[in-house]
Amino acid sequence: MERAPQIEVRGVAMGYGEFVVQSDLNFSVGKGDVFIIMGGNGCGKTTLMRALIGLQRPAAGTVRYDGEDFWGATEEGRERMKRRLGIMFQGGALWSSLTLAENVALPLAEYTDFPPARIAEIVSFKLALVGLAGFEDFYPSELSGGMKKRAGLARAMALDPDILIIDEPSSGLDPLTARRLDDLILELRDSLGTTIIVISHDLSSILAIGSDSIYLDADTRTMIATGNPREALRTGDPRVRHFLTRGSQ
Repeated sequence: MERAPQIEVRGVAMGYGEFVVQSDLNFSVGKGDVFIIMGGNGCGKTTLMRALIGLQRPAAGTVRYDGEDFWGATEEGRERMKRRLGIMFQGGALWSSLTLAENVALPLAEYTDFPPARIAEIVSFKLALVGLAGFEDFYPSELSGGMKKRAGLARAMALDPDILIIDEPSSGLDPLTARRLDDLILELRDSLGTTIIVISHDLSSILAIGSDSIYLDADTRTMIATGNPREALRTGDPRVRHFLTRGSQ
């Protein structure tokens, strides 16, 4: 049985003034997918992410979460839908003056009425999920790049989101650390049933974790539907195969 899409993007165009970044974007993300938005530098990946999470209104088109029009909703409605999203920004975006526990506690303190003891319990659990048990009192400056990424993931998961949106998880990491983070993303999807959107240009990560994907083409300024990246590598559009092989074919 085909799963109903959890996210639907229809006719979306994005730009800055007269400059069109991408247009005619149409895709759906099924519940439990690890959906990859891929493409080279300057193709519009981050701009599309901003449209998905409420930071930039598209020039045209709709973004729907479980059938509800995000940009057509009231401000209150958008805030309610954003509560369902967990966002991990590229650098982790941790507050350097706060400990890991304080960083992860921020969304809980802002959006829930939980008492401090309950928040501390949730924070410890989320850090343990990403392999950072015992690091509650560490500051970001005391952590490696991979640990910062995992801490950012723990904070993104603080409110038990239905959907995780992860920007360039492998950026700046050595191959072994990047592979461990990929494995963690799959473990979280499998154990929590979370739908995950990953914005990436890292080939090994795309092929390791993606179950569905689109390719944003900077030349034509629109998308190429690519499906499972491993299938696209063998039989997909030539532009996508060129990207996935870095031009070696």
